Amino acid sequence: MNTNSNVYTVIYTTVIVVVVAAVLAFVAMSLKPKQQANIKAETLSQMMAAAQLGEKDELSALGNDNVLRKYSENIDKAFTVNLKGEKVADLGTAYENIELIDNLKPQDKAIDAGGDATLPVYVFKSGVTVVPVYGAGLWGPVWGYVAFQGDNRTIAGAYFDHESETPGLGAKIKDEPWFRGKFIGKKALFGENGIFNLSKNAEAEGADNAVDAITGATMTSKGLNEAINTWLKAYEPYFTAASAPAEEVPAEEAATEKTEEE
Repeated sequence: MNTNSNVYTVIYTTVIVVVVAAVLAFVAMSLKPKQQANIKAETLSQMMAAAQLGEKDELSALGNDNVLRKYSENIDKAFTVNLKGEKVADLGTAYENIELIDNLKPQDKAIDAGGDATLPVYVFKSGVTVVPVYGAGLWGPVWGYVAFQGDNRTIAGAYFDHESETPGLGAKIKDEPWFRGKFIGKKALFGENGIFNLSKNAEAEGADNAVDAITGATMTSKGLNEAINTWLKAYEPYFTAASAPAEEVPAEEAATEKTEEE
C-alpha cells in the first residue's frame, strides 16, 4: 500500500483512534471501582469531621478501608426522607454495604422544584445528626455537612468544601478550621424566615444563628449561606417532627392496655 496515499492516511488514523479509545475505555473501567471508593471515603471523612469524630486530614490519612470501618463503628442509623420529613428508606451502614447519597446536585434541583427529593440523614451513636448542604459558589458548586446535637437545633460541627473557589478567599470555607469552628454552638432557627445567617457582620447583633462571612469572599459566602438555608429548610419538617415530644398515653388508657396484656 502506498504510504503516501490518502487512503493509507485515513486507515492509519482510524486504527490509531480506535486503539487509543479502547485503551482509554479499559483504563477508565479499571479505575472506576478505585474512584468510587475514593469518593465514598472522602464523603465519609467530611461527614465524620462535621460530627467531630476527627479532623478531616487525620481521617483521610487513615486510608479508605479504615475510614469505612470508623464510620460503620460510629454510625447508629442512616436513612432518607422526603420534603415532608417522612422516612423513605434505610441506608446500609455495615462496613460491607455502606450506602450514601453523595451526588447532591440532583437533590438540590429537586428541592428547588419542590419535587421528589431524596434527602439523607445520618445519625451517629454520639447522638449527633448530620445532613448535607449544596449550592453554587462563585466559580462552581459548594457543599458540606452540618451536624446537630440531640436537640436538632444546636450545631455540633460543620465541614465545607468547594470545586473551584478562589485560593485565599472563597477557598477558606474549606481551608480554614477557624471558619467552620464558628458554627459550633450556633443554632438553626427552624420556623423562622432566615434559618441561618452567614453574612457580613452577622455576629454583631449577637444572634444565635449568625456567623460572619469570609472577608473578600462575598459571592462564595452568599452561595454557602443560600445552600445552608435552602437545604435546612428542606430538612425542617424532619427536624421538627424529630424534636416533637412523644405523645403521652392517658393513665386510664395505659391501665386498660396493661389489663388486656395480662
